[in-house]
Amino acid sequence: MPINKTRFPRFVMPVLILILAGIIVSVIFKNPPTAKRFGGAKQAQLIVDAKTIEPRSYRVQVASYGIVKPRTQSVLVAQVSGEISFISDSLRDGGFFEKGQMLLSIDERDYLAEVKIAEASLLSAKQALVEEQARGKQALADWQRLGSGDAPSDLVLRKPQLAAQQANVLSAQAKLEKAQLALERTKIVAPFSGRVLKKHVDIGQVVSNNAQLAEIFATDKVEIRLPINNKDLAFINLPEVYQSGEKTNQNSLVTFNSDLIGEQTWQGTLVRTEGAINDASQQLYVVAQIEDPYSTPVSGQNPVKIGQYVSATIKGREIPNALVIPNNAIYQGSYVYVLDKENQLLRKDISLAWQGESESLVATGLMANERLVVTPLGQVSSGTRVAVIGETPAKKRDSEQRVTKLKEIAKQRGITVEQLKAERKAMREQEKVL
Repeated sequence: MPINKTRFPRFVMPVLILILAGIIVSVIFKNPPTAKRFGGAKQAQLIVDAKTIEPRSYRVQVASYGIVKPRTQSVLVAQVSGEISFISDSLRDGGFFEKGQMLLSIDERDYLAEVKIAEASLLSAKQALVEEQARGKQALADWQRLGSGDAPSDLVLRKPQLAAQQANVLSAQAKLEKAQLALERTKIVAPFSGRVLKKHVDIGQVVSNNAQLAEIFATDKVEIRLPINNKDLAFINLPEVYQSGEKTNQNSLVTFNSDLIGEQTWQGTLVRTEGAINDASQQLYVVAQIEDPYSTPVSGQNPVKIGQYVSATIKGREIPNALVIPNNAIYQGSYVYVLDKENQLLRKDISLAWQGESESLVATGLMANERLVVTPLGQVSSGTRVAVIGETPAKKRDSEQRVTKLKEIAKQRGITVEQLKAERKAMREQEKVL
């Protein structure tokens, strides 16, 4: 008997597929997927160094600079003409000499001859004077022999002729002195103890009157002219000299440094303040001196050179109860960061009384015992919590306190810390079961 197969209508299968798809879509919309969001990487905590601000006595050190120059400088000039016949070994660039030392000599033979001629003229004038004196006496005797009762006139007694001969003697004496002076000037003698800056002539050279022979300077002292910033003037004891001769503040010490030939240091003092403000820089200049810079050699150090550039540090006034902060803690010259009790950054605006190369004096804006952040910071905001170098973090501090407490409890019960931890763990698990 043939089996009859049930035939489904052709449209049933597509309908079933559509119904199933609708159910799946409905389920998806009713149960949307949820994405697990993970927090971003934990930002590293800033680590800073902090300094507690404490009032203290502070000596201001004012920085300046200058060029070393001679205190006394001269140009040796020939006062007579002639050929140079002698030059001292000291008359060389950089050579030292003593006061009264002969440095140079000009051929003196012509001037010796002039002296002899002047001496001969003086002898002739003296002879003529003696003869005229004798004529005057003879004229007086002749007048008296004539027996005239009148007094003889000056002309009779030859007084005008006598005065003329006396004048001739004085003139001859003056010519002799002038010739002797010219002879003396052929010897060029050092007017002070010093050093040769530059020599202009040499032996055998013919020089004329007023020719420059050499430039020299005294070695007892050298001077450095130092400009002072206007903001630093109130912190320096300026040396002043008054018309009465009184001097004030003559003991301000100055330390000079140069790296021209390695690190070199010299000590000096401020000696005077210039009387006018410089037109170009609108700054006041002070003058410092170094005593005997060439007197004795110093181990490992060369003497200061004329024309050498040096930096100077002037010892200024001492400020009591000063709030001193490093310059690297100041931002844009107007504000700093301090820490509160919770180690959060706080921005504070400040004003400075004085600022040096590395440190500054605070006028307003900070108080004693505040913690100043001295680590350079980038773009940060007030309220940012930071970690301080040398301080224990709060979490670590709490953990250490818990460990200490556990040790105390374990010691009291006579067991180890590990046993105490195991007991507490078992108790927590039992509480969970209950």
